[in-house]
Amino acid sequence: MGTSSHSIESTHKPSLPTGYAPFALGFRPFFLAAGVYAVLLMGLWLGALNGYVATGGLLPSVWHGHEMLFGFAVAVIAGFLLTAVQNWTGIPMPSGPPLAALFLLWLAGRVGFLVPGLPAGLVAAIDLAFLPVLALTLGLPILKAKQLHNYPFPVLLLVLAAANALVHQQALGWTAISPSLGLQLAAYVVVTMILVMGGRVIPSFTDNKLRTRARRWKAIERLAPISAIGALLAALIAPVSPVTAVLAATAAAVHFIRLGGWYTSKFWSVPLLWILHLGYAWIALGFALLALSATGMTAATGSALHAFTAGGIGVLTLGMMARVSLGHTGRLLEPPPVMTLAFVAINLAALIRVVLPLFFPGLHLTVMAAAGLVWMAAFGLFCVVYAPMLLRPRVDGKPG
Repeated sequence: MGTSSHSIESTHKPSLPTGYAPFALGFRPFFLAAGVYAVLLMGLWLGALNGYVATGGLLPSVWHGHEMLFGFAVAVIAGFLLTAVQNWTGIPMPSGPPLAALFLLWLAGRVGFLVPGLPAGLVAAIDLAFLPVLALTLGLPILKAKQLHNYPFPVLLLVLAAANALVHQQALGWTAISPSLGLQLAAYVVVTMILVMGGRVIPSFTDNKLRTRARRWKAIERLAPISAIGALLAALIAPVSPVTAVLAATAAAVHFIRLGGWYTSKFWSVPLLWILHLGYAWIALGFALLALSATGMTAATGSALHAFTAGGIGVLTLGMMARVSLGHTGRLLEPPPVMTLAFVAINLAALIRVVLPLFFPGLHLTVMAAAGLVWMAAFGLFCVVYAPMLLRPRVDGKPG
């Protein structure tokens, strides 16, 4: 997502570290929690669909979208940026008790929804606190290092916080605005962050591993963020309109062209690479489906959103967590073979959730259940494989 590839490469052979270091660096608690929560959240969602799980005053569908974004996705973003900003600035980031406190603040926001009887205002206050604290934690070192190109990350986290407030305001009865506006805004902010991070690291990871040279066209690189933000803003303001359709189609073309410039058939032999390329392709597909939705094709609306979320966010976060965790624990960038199965599974989950509703709208609940179970299998494998790495100290003896 945003660290330079050389900072996480390692030539050290794995050894058996002793003891535990769950709060040595930000990626450890947040990546592990994201993996566990991805499994639990989907199980709870399937339970909520059948009325077995209370969701803290939010409608089950709103809670599901909220927690996928502000719970799962934000945990991945937090773990990544807390680690990346230290690499970018050379300024130590929270570890030990301060990191544990930050993590517990995130965790409290998740638990608050599931504890029966808690006042909705208290649940909202706890949940809303995390993103501003994270933005401040990341923003101060970026500001101190005067890294202008990294300023957008804490700013986007504050926009995410505003989106979260929109969801809670409706739940508290303070506004009649639909919570879907806040959820859409949040999804689009996360997609924007991923596009920025992916544009930095996917081609460089590919080139460094395969000794290739990705093609980058200046016009496409300039258009990539502009076209994406333009299309996403238009979709928020006027979901069904010719302007939105044209902007979304343009964004799809730009990002497919950009992705084509990074392509080499060699990466299909490297799971840690093809998972990232496929994740980016899901986002480009999301723009194409958004264009169809803007023409009035209602069946494409949900598929566009899930191409961005289940596809782009789900696939890319799993791939990045798998890669960053190896590098930052001092291991070779070679995941166990079983992770290839997890990478296939997460793409299959996205395929089921995005494509089947377009052709079989009557199977909505069946599709959600099938996609959810495959999603749980993918992240379940991640937890089993990576929990020991994330809990134990680095194998090379270095801090972090």
